[in-house]
Amino acid sequence: MSDADVAVRVFRKLESRDIRVLQAIELAMSHYEFVPEDVIPRYAGLNLEETRFRLGRLDKFRLIRSWRGAYLGYVLNYAGYDCLAINALVKADVLEAFGKPLGVGKESDVYDALTPQQRRVAVKFHRLGRISFRQTRRKRGYLAEQSHVSWLYQSRLAAEKEYEALKTVYSHGIAVPEPVSQNRHVVVMGMIEGAELVDCMEIPQPKRVLREILVNIRRTYVEAGIVHADLSEYNIVLQPDGHILIIDWPQYVSRGHPNAEELLKRDVRNVLKFFRRRCGLKLDLKKTIDYVRGVSEVLSL
Repeated sequence: MSDADVAVRVFRKLESRDIRVLQAIELAMSHYEFVPEDVIPRYAGLNLEETRFRLGRLDKFRLIRSWRGAYLGYVLNYAGYDCLAINALVKADVLEAFGKPLGVGKESDVYDALTPQQRRVAVKFHRLGRISFRQTRRKRGYLAEQSHVSWLYQSRLAAEKEYEALKTVYSHGIAVPEPVSQNRHVVVMGMIEGAELVDCMEIPQPKRVLREILVNIRRTYVEAGIVHADLSEYNIVLQPDGHILIIDWPQYVSRGHPNAEELLKRDVRNVLKFFRRRCGLKLDLKKTIDYVRGVSEVLSL
């Protein structure tokens, strides 16, 4: 069972004082690697006896992790952090109920959910701790200046960055899920239906699909002024209606970034390589780069 499964299952069992203790641990984690038990009551506004009772419940629910050394301390795990984000989104009338998992990847869990208006949405829990710290820092430039960053905080930064990207590109009509809300390490977005290109054994009308992808890359760069920076067949979804969605934006960079041109070239190269291998389509890389950069108006397929 994943951390998100745990959080979704136990969230309804949590009482307001359980949430207060989770929030207290979260707040104090900025000052302690493991939050001392006798510090938590001050942050939670509860007495020590009540706090210990709540800590016992939270430990039973697998929402916190304890450490015994010179003192007894606690930290949130991902399930506990999930519950805090879910609680905030429920209180904000963004989420009402969860459905089934839509996908579990190296760096995220995605769930089907309903809003209070009964709209289906996708809820993405960022999970950067599933890859090594060194690899995470190398891939994600916004962590470069952080000397020590917890997995939870890294995931929060990723969610904030992805939500920022989605708002920018969606406002320009780019084919991405609609951004709905964000809290901590969680992004709520429009429903994602279909399959990633890597899982599509056959792609109907591959020339049309490839053209649509390249048009969206061009509009993202020319109109929205950003580069996806991690684009491949793993984060382009082919929807049931044959149109595409581009997902997974936390690594995006602005057009003014010193590596923007190289990252754009890598994105395009990944897409062309996939369509050449899977569909036998061959496009000139330089001409395609000129097109997506807006230097040329012609895209020959």
